[in-house]
Amino acid sequence: MQPSILGFVERKSFAGMHCSVAQCLEVAGEWWTMLIVRDAFLGVTRFDEFQERLGISRNVLNQRLGHLIEHGVLRRSRYSEHPPRYEYRLTAKGRDLWPVLNAMRQWGDKHAAPDGPPLLMIHKSCGNVTDAVVSCSRCGERLTPRDVTAAPGPGDFDDLVPAGARSASLLPRKSSHPPAEVTVRSR
Repeated sequence: MQPSILGFVERKSFAGMHCSVAQCLEVAGEWWTMLIVRDAFLGVTRFDEFQERLGISRNVLNQRLGHLIEHGVLRRSRYSEHPPRYEYRLTAKGRDLWPVLNAMRQWGDKHAAPDGPPLLMIHKSCGNVTDAVVSCSRCGERLTPRDVTAAPGPGDFDDLVPAGARSASLLPRKSSHPPAEVTVRSR
């Protein structure tokens, strides 16, 4: 094995990119971020708990928490005056990351957990192990990438659609159907 010298690599910002996926990555794409969000969903609220569970350095954790607060994913509230101590709670915007996090967990269970899933999601209502599935918000049919087509939306994302796919017959100007949503169904 040859030794190598790695120089400083600056993280690219997607702030100027006109793409909802890029904007999501701008907020939640750094690798510690989704682990912090995961732990927040599991009930972790305090700095020391996040630091202990993740093994993350205190300064990196402080930066990531600040980033999540700045972007409205977490809110910080004081629970102790002396010494000043804070807890971190998911906001509505943070809770909206649930389908993203759950999809990542399911992908990891399928492709990176040779001994089986390290965590199971149990549906409280029926008591069964459950997976999130993507389904049409109109008819309820399960969706795969082959079941949908991209079309310019109100935010007009012409720069996302390949030039050869911009014909009116392939991409209607406005869609009459709302976007698909993620629902949770029992196995």
